Amino acid sequence: MKIRYEFLTGKVVEIEVSEGFAELSATIDKDIYNSDRKETRRHNSIDGMHEAGVQLADPTADIAATTEKRHRNEKLYNAINQLLPRQKDLVWKVYFEEMSLVEIARDENVTEAAIRNRLKKIYKKLKKSMS
Repeated sequence: MKIRYEFLTGKVVEIEVSEGFAELSATIDKDIYNSDRKETRRHNSIDGMHEAGVQLADPTADIAATTEKRHRNEKLYNAINQLLPRQKDLVWKVYFEEMSLVEIARDENVTEAAIRNRLKKIYKKLKKSMS
């Protein structure tokens, strides 16, 4: 009877062996397979969890900085909510729609200086709310 052996290099060799040795080799291979299967059922690999969509905490992440940023963002969100609707609209146009001051002034039929002054007032109000 022949058994097939594959080396780590990828080279495959077939060896002629006795029937008893072939059965013993098959039993050992089956035991190794079952043992590996038990291990993979008990443990989840990080790669497998990542592929399944599980997000793990980054050990290199700075928790204090992340918490500080989240707190600062929450304060900013609350400060923006205290603005007048017209002021919120201007902030939206400048920072989210990325419109230039000239474009905004043209749309609102005012001067660019008027838009700059409105923004200064908004910044002042936000700074006061954030402190």
